[in-house]
Amino acid sequence: MIKKPDFYDFLKKIPKAELHLHIEAVISEATIKKLFFKKNNVEFTDRAMHNLFSYEDLNGFIAAYLQVQELFTSIDDFDLIFDDLKNYILDNGLAYVEVFAAPSAFLKKGFSFSEMVKNYKKNIQKIKQETGVTVNLLIDVSRTFGEENAQKNLDLVLGNRIPEIIGIGLGGAETKGPSKDFGHVFQRARDNNLLTVAHAGEDVGPESIWDAINILHAKRIGHGISAKFDEKLMQYLADTQLPLEICPTSNVFTKKYVQIYEEHPIKMFFEKNILVTLNTDDPLFFGVSLIDEYWKLYTKLHFKKNEIKQLILNGFTASFLTDEEKESFKNAVEQTWEKFDAELS
Repeated sequence: MIKKPDFYDFLKKIPKAELHLHIEAVISEATIKKLFFKKNNVEFTDRAMHNLFSYEDLNGFIAAYLQVQELFTSIDDFDLIFDDLKNYILDNGLAYVEVFAAPSAFLKKGFSFSEMVKNYKKNIQKIKQETGVTVNLLIDVSRTFGEENAQKNLDLVLGNRIPEIIGIGLGGAETKGPSKDFGHVFQRARDNNLLTVAHAGEDVGPESIWDAINILHAKRIGHGISAKFDEKLMQYLADTQLPLEICPTSNVFTKKYVQIYEEHPIKMFFEKNILVTLNTDDPLFFGVSLIDEYWKLYTKLHFKKNEIKQLILNGFTASFLTDEEKESFKNAVEQTWEKFDAELS
C-alpha cells in the first residue's frame, strides 16, 4: 500500500488529461470572495460560503452554480477564473485539458459573447505560454434553458470561431432537457465541423444515454453512470469504445445513482472494457481534485497501480487531440511512469 503523500507526489509527476471540467467551477473560494466584494462592496462570510455549497442533489448543485455565475459583473472577471484554472493544472500535473464554458447565464446578464471569446482566447494563450499546457474549450449550449436557447448559443459559436473552441456540449439539468430535444442543434454543429459531447445518464436512466448516442451522435458521454442498469448498453459501449467521462465524487454528491464512493460503477465499467476516463466535473463545488479522485480509486475501489496508469492513458485516448499528439502524450506517460515508479518502489 502506497502512503498518501507518496501517491500524490508520484501522480503529480505523471502527465494527465482531464476532459470533463467546467471552467466556472475551477473557481477558488478566494475568487468568490473577490467577486462578491466587487459586486456588493461587503465581505462574503464563511457562513455564506458554507451555505452556498450545501446542496443534496443535482438541481441544488445547479442552483449554486448559477449563483456563482451571478457574481460576475464584467468580462474581465474571467481572468480570475483562468488564473484558478492555471493553478489547478499545476497542482494536478495536467498536460492537456478540455473544459466546458457555459455562456447562457452571462448572456442573460448582457455580456457580449464575442468579448467573452476574446477573453477565453487571451487567457488560454497565457496558460500555454506560462505552463506549456494546451487548453481547449467546449461551449455548453445548455439543456436547462431549452432548445431555442441552445440554437442561439450555437449561432454565437459559429459566428465567433476560434481554434480554441473545438465543439459544443450539452450540460445542465438532465431531467428538464432530454437529449432527444437537441438533435437539430447537434446536427448543425457537426455540419459545421464542431465536435459534440453530451452529459447523459447522470440524473436520468440509460434511455438518456441511448438518445445521446442515437440522436445526438455524441463523441463522448459525460457521466453515463446509469448505463449500469442496461447490459446491452454496456456491451455497446465496450464494443464501440465510445468514451465515458466519469466523475465519481460528483456522482456521490448528487446521489441519484450512487450513494457512497464504494458503490460507484467505474470499476465495473473498467472491467467490462468500457473506455472510461477519470474527471472531477466541478472541483470547488465537490471539494475534489483530479489526484484526489485517483487516490479514492486506489483506496476505496481498489484500482491497482497498472489500472490507474491505464485510466491515465485512457484520458489521452478519449481526448480530441490528433492521433499523433495522443501517441506523444501516451509515450510520455509510459516513460515518466517507469522512471518514477522505480523511485517509488
